[in-house]
Amino acid sequence: MSRTALITGATSGIGKATAESFAALGFNLIICGRREDRLKALQQQLQEQVNVHYLVFDVRDRKVVEAEIAALPDAFRQIDILVNNAGNAHGLDLIQDGDPDDWDAMLDINVKGLLYVTKAIVNGMIARGNGHIVNVGSIAGKEVYARGNVYCASKHAVDALTRGMLIDLNGTGVKVSSIDPGLVSTEFSEVRFKGDKERAESVYQGYSPLVASDVAEVIAFMVTRPAHVNISDLVILPTDQASSTVLNKKQ
Repeated sequence: MSRTALITGATSGIGKATAESFAALGFNLIICGRREDRLKALQQQLQEQVNVHYLVFDVRDRKVVEAEIAALPDAFRQIDILVNNAGNAHGLDLIQDGDPDDWDAMLDINVKGLLYVTKAIVNGMIARGNGHIVNVGSIAGKEVYARGNVYCASKHAVDALTRGMLIDLNGTGVKVSSIDPGLVSTEFSEVRFKGDKERAESVYQGYSPLVASDVAEVIAFMVTRPAHVNISDLVILPTDQASSTVLNKKQ
């Protein structure tokens, strides 16, 4: 029987690439996001390989998350793999200049959204005695850099939650993993800089960043290990990056 994976933030970047990697492995998919047009396009792209169902919701809306997952069709009700990928960064301000609306967006999506989706799914995994939760963190959850303040705090929370889940779920048969990328060329910086494409593109110039498929391939590796093997925490960086602030960037 093919496994079924639910991926949040599947409309672009790492989430979309993970859906593509999982489809190549024969996993049935539940793809989630806020942009229905992109979800439909991805469903059409992948449904010749596997069964694909999509859910339109914002992970910040707990009641909608709960209702949509509870109403899944029978064929998709057993979720074997959860990839908590939905996340964002807003702004790059000093703490004293920060916008509280940006803070709310980062904490609500990166932390609370992850919790809401996990809560809606994990008890089914526990009841079956198996499952795998993969939280997409960031190198920002391992370090703190200038002007990263609240974003770093949100990803440190993801790191702590992953380790807490690993402890709480020990003995249930549910694996918990975290993958923590460095610089990945996606829409991430465009969101952070609020649509300033020129500034966003400059982030990835002068070196070879990771691309979404690099991270997706590692996630696929993590969820296909034998039952007794769990890759609990993995940092993935471009070769030109040594830390959040050390980057071999040519002018």
